[in-house]
Amino acid sequence: MSSDHIGIIGGGIVGLALARWITRERPGARVTVLEKEDRVAAHQTGRNSGVVHAGLYYRPGSLKAELCRRGMLLLREYCAERDLPYQEVGKVLVARDADDAERLDRIERTARENGVPGVRRLGPEGLREIEPHAEGVEALHSPHTAITDFIAVAESLADDVRRSGGRVRLGAPVIALRQGVGGAEVLTGDPAGERTRHRFDTVVICAGLQADRLARMAGAGADPRIVPFRGLYHELVPERRDLVRGLVYPVPDPRYPFLGVHLTRHVHGEVMAGPNAILAAAREGYRLRDVARRDLAETLSWPGFWRLAREHWAVGAREVAVSASAAVFAREASRLVPGITAADLRPAPAGIRAQALARDGSLLDDFAIDVHGRFVCVRNAPSPAATSSLAIAEYLGEKTLAAR
Repeated sequence: MSSDHIGIIGGGIVGLALARWITRERPGARVTVLEKEDRVAAHQTGRNSGVVHAGLYYRPGSLKAELCRRGMLLLREYCAERDLPYQEVGKVLVARDADDAERLDRIERTARENGVPGVRRLGPEGLREIEPHAEGVEALHSPHTAITDFIAVAESLADDVRRSGGRVRLGAPVIALRQGVGGAEVLTGDPAGERTRHRFDTVVICAGLQADRLARMAGAGADPRIVPFRGLYHELVPERRDLVRGLVYPVPDPRYPFLGVHLTRHVHGEVMAGPNAILAAAREGYRLRDVARRDLAETLSWPGFWRLAREHWAVGAREVAVSASAAVFAREASRLVPGITAADLRPAPAGIRAQALARDGSLLDDFAIDVHGRFVCVRNAPSPAATSSLAIAEYLGEKTLAAR
């Protein structure tokens, strides 16, 4: 029996899934989740597309691929147990020309190597059977790609933690971290100015958009830096939702860091178009006018940002153009489903992607976890982190906590 007291910083889906794993798998351990907002899932978890990814794209053998496949199975089981929404609406990757079709060959091979079930190639007629309004020269169909409500999942995980004797403390932003004698110390504040000192045997930082800052606070290095990218969404007006049955995606181009506009049905009936991706001037700036001087200064002072900008300035300019015009946004969406116009779209809430960027300008594509004394720092948890959350919890628990 363990009597360790484990602190988890971050009340998103990864931190809550880990807290749940610890309360289930380490009898006697005490668990406290510290979340700076007044609710769980306030940032990336609550502002993503709601897609449960099947593992089509990820490099076979990578941690990302393995955790996605395992996480999808665990999440499906969890949603069934808790009566949470989980719908296998399926996804089609639509090849619009011969170059897309060639890339589709590689993705199909990758999907099969990753053990993604049911994947099949479609011609134009087969595509129309799945998505009657989509058009392409070919498509790849993943019938078991699903959608869920990740806010509901996160809230359920938090309830599990509380029922098992753990604590989820909201409104508790971290002010300072330090290695203490025989443990770790965390200083938090609250809106009234009260400060609380917490002592833990181990602290796991699952802080998403603030991951690099808290890692540095714990004594880790500056590399990688989190650079925020705002994802702008539009929603199809209700009378046009029948244009999309499930998930309609373009074929990703490996030369570019972002996917581009795609169409996603949500479990509550909405159909979203997007997101595109532009640099955000604030890590939690969900409106175009939101600017945080510290956030912007940290981005612009990072050498990796300028290396990335030099390499991908053209795609960056295109993303800005898409963001600035509903007509251009609609034109991008109509490349997948012809007939979508600006009149079919209305603005929807944006999200922010925590993109980990190395000093040399390379984008971190896989999970990255550092250990610094009593602190375990999740430095990068890229998409499909929400899909993979229950498997990430197993991995973190077994690889970094069980041996401590």
